[in-house]
Order: sequence, then structure tokens, then C-alpha cells
Amino acid sequence: MKIAVAGTGYVGLVTGVCLAAHGHEVTCVDVDEAKIELMRSGVSPIYEEGLSELMTENMERLTFTTDYKSAYEDAAVIFVGVGTPEKRDGSANLKYVYAVAEQIADSVKNECVVVIKSTVPIGTNDRIEAFLKERLGGRLPIHVASNPEFLAQGTAVRDTMHASRIVIGTEDKFSEDRLREVYAGFDAPLLATNRRSAEMIKYASNDFLALKISYINEIANLCEIIGADIEDVTKGMSYDTRIGSKFLNAGIGYGGSCFPKDTKALSWLATFNDREIKTIKAAIEVNESQKLRPIRKAKQYYPDFRDLKVAVLGLTFKPGTDDLREAPSLVTIPVILEDGARIYAWDPVGEENFRRRIPDGIEYCETPEETLKDADICFIFTEWPGVKAIKAQTFVDLMKRPIIIDGRNCFPKGYFDGLNVLYDSIGRAVVDTLGEKNV
Repeated sequence: MKIAVAGTGYVGLVTGVCLAAHGHEVTCVDVDEAKIELMRSGVSPIYEEGLSELMTENMERLTFTTDYKSAYEDAAVIFVGVGTPEKRDGSANLKYVYAVAEQIADSVKNECVVVIKSTVPIGTNDRIEAFLKERLGGRLPIHVASNPEFLAQGTAVRDTMHASRIVIGTEDKFSEDRLREVYAGFDAPLLATNRRSAEMIKYASNDFLALKISYINEIANLCEIIGADIEDVTKGMSYDTRIGSKFLNAGIGYGGSCFPKDTKALSWLATFNDREIKTIKAAIEVNESQKLRPIRKAKQYYPDFRDLKVAVLGLTFKPGTDDLREAPSLVTIPVILEDGARIYAWDPVGEENFRRRIPDGIEYCETPEETLKDADICFIFTEWPGVKAIKAQTFVDLMKRPIIIDGRNCFPKGYFDGLNVLYDSIGRAVVDTLGEKNV
């Protein structure tokens, strides 16, 4: 089937490449000519495991262009995967979605299905359909369907090729049949609903996972006070199949392009309709506070960071991606810099993006070991395999004073036994053989 995909970010590009891998003829559209040229050469503009390889394998079925007219005019299905960034009030900004809808209305020459894959507020598909029909003036039939994505950055290719479920929201049989044909080769359960249910499934799913993360972080903070161990607690919880073990890893909060934006958008939507989802509101508040927990911990050992060498291991919001959106490092590092610290940082893929966000005041290192050399304190913000592989003795041997603030609980209990170290993690007892505070 001939398919066009608007947008080549995490959603659009992964969708396009995976559809090509299933035999469809896919044209990916973007406004950035440099980005298009990069993809034409077989190089992915984003870091995502397996994506570059899958692109290379399916280049004969992939076209990359800035010419939206040629892409849309005879496509059977047009997927819209552009960004819906957060506005200041927390609502979703739909200007890119409407910009694509306008281009589609000006370009299509045949009956087609426009599929909104971007995460959009409930009712957006209805409004996009009305917009398209008005612009087309009855010139030809056009259909709009909702097909939310459930991919996670770092595992996006796997999450698309081996999806937990495929949700399609339609209001007519033509759209449903065509989308069933698109996904015929995918081995995943397919749920067909109306459009508004599909839109809500996306928000309800993401916000529930955000709730789990904020909840377990609150429990972890309490564990530190009462002397319980969060990892024992979550293991005990996980045996209950109603709870499970996923999204119960205590840390310094969620980030990325989905959870922060989607929780705020759903909270805004409820408020707009004279309702309040108190649980979502609490999750947002807890997550923002949790990002600063490493600073609060560190202040127990140093009243300020002036003239200290601070090692930072990990910059991205999670391993497996170069994405920094809503990363705790973007909240914490400016505080440390403002306090007068000298920061040395390591991240295997996030350095270039971080330089764009915070261009000054940071020395970037080639290895974790180089980062730790002569450091007065170490912050761990991302649980990269390269961080987890650091030997306990390495911290002691390289750091001027081995004080480690681990925001991701990278090391198991007993890892630092017998060493002269201070190891402070989330929801677990502090390992302190240095025996000093406010050094």
C-alpha cells in the first residue's frame, strides 16, 4: 500500500520505517531539508536502537522528501506523526497537526484515510475531519482515524514491530478496513474503537504509568525515613499479578516526550471541562519535586558546591536514547552550576544535545573513569550500562572524596561493602563509612 508519513521524529520515522519493513511503499515528509538529505543517505537523525539498520534494510521502499504535495496526492493512507508540544498552560499545541492537515487538503487527489498518530486531546480527530472536509468542499471523500502510538524511546522499533496492542479509532467501515489492511502483517492484538475512545486510551495508558512512577517514588522517600528498603518493598509488591513489577523502579522522576506532556495535557483537559483529576495533579507535583532530590541529598554533605569538582554520569532522561526532554539533568545541573561547581559529565549519546541546551560551564569526558577523576562528589542521573559496569573500587580509587548520589539505584545492596565510601541512593539506607556530613 502507498503510505505517507508526516513528520520524521521518534513517532513518524519509526512508524514509516516499520511500515516499510512490512512491505508498504512509504514516503516520509519533513520540512527540514538537511534532515531529509541525512535520511536519504541511510542515516537516522535520531538515536534509537535498531532504527538505522532497519532503514538500511528497507531503503527500496522508503522515500524521504520535503515535497508534501507529491507525497500526499495519491497516498492511500497518510499518517500524521508531528509533535504536539506543551503550551504554557499545559494544553497540547496542535499547530503542527493543523499545518499538516492544511497541506493534505491542498494536495490529495484521491479518497484516503488521514491517521492521527500524534498524541492529541480527546475530540481532536473530530475537529481535524471537519477542518479537512471544509477545506476540500466536498471535492472528494476523506476519512480521519485515530491510531495512537505506544512506543517507548530506546525500544521504539521493538515496540512498533512487536506491539503490545494496536488501537484504531474510526467512525466508518472504510477507515477501519483500510487500517486493518495496513496492519495485517503485524503480530499484535488489534482493538477497534471509536475515535474518542482511541484518543483516551493513549492518555489513560501513559498517565497510569506516570502515576505508578510517582507513587513508588513517594514510597521510596518514606522508606528512607522509616528504615525500609524500597527494592525489597517493590519485590514484595510485584508478586501480586494485579500490580506487577514494571514501572516500580524508584528514582528521580520520569522525563521524555510523553509522560510529562501527557499528564499535563489530561489535567488541563479535565480543568477545562470543570473537573479535576487529583491523582494526575499529584503525580505531576511529585515528579517535579523528585527531580531535585539529588540536590537535597548532596546538601547534607556539602553546604554548597562552590569550587567543587562534580562528576555527572548520564544526561539523557533514560538509557537507550539521546532525548533530553524533561530530563532531570536539565533541572539539577543548572542548580549545581549556579552554586559555583566545576562539572565534568559523561553520556554515551546525549552530549551533543546537552551542549545545545546548556552550552557553557561543563567539561565533557570520554569515559566514566575520566569523569570521576579527582571528583568531590558524583551524581548519577541515567542508568546507562556503562555506569552500571563501574567497579565499586573505581569510585574509591579515582575520586578525591567518594561521595556518590545515585538517582537511579544502579548498584545492588552490598556493592560497596568494605570500602571507604558514601553511597546515597533512592529509598535505601545510606552506605556511609566516611562518617562525615557537611564536609
